[in-house]
Amino acid sequence: MNKALIQIRKDDDELAAIADMGKRFVDAWKTGTRQEPVSVLTFSSPAQLFSVISPKRWELIEQLQKIGPSTIRGLARSLERDVKRVHEDVSSLMEWGLVEKNESELIFVPFDEIEADFVLKASKAA
Repeated sequence: MNKALIQIRKDDDELAAIADMGKRFVDAWKTGTRQEPVSVLTFSSPAQLFSVISPKRWELIEQLQKIGPSTIRGLARSLERDVKRVHEDVSSLMEWGLVEKNESELIFVPFDEIEADFVLKASKAA
């Protein structure tokens, strides 16, 4: 399975995130096998996450997983959206690695599963 993990982490979680990344790297190095998740996308806040993955972009990802590799025009048609706006969304999602192009120049989601991990902690009382 090809899996991506989307997470929101504050600055105080950076060391834990780096340690986790290092552990996955060492495990892959020692075993010679790909570790899951294959990709980890870390955002510093919900606002940053939602600026990258808006509801329309999430719908685009879901639709692309459903229909498989497609042209931008075909995806726009299936979403009943403007081709220019779909192209903009696809370009942004490609920058984050959530959408890719194959050898035939068709766009696709390179993951079988995308997991979102959000933790909300209460602030410490002063």
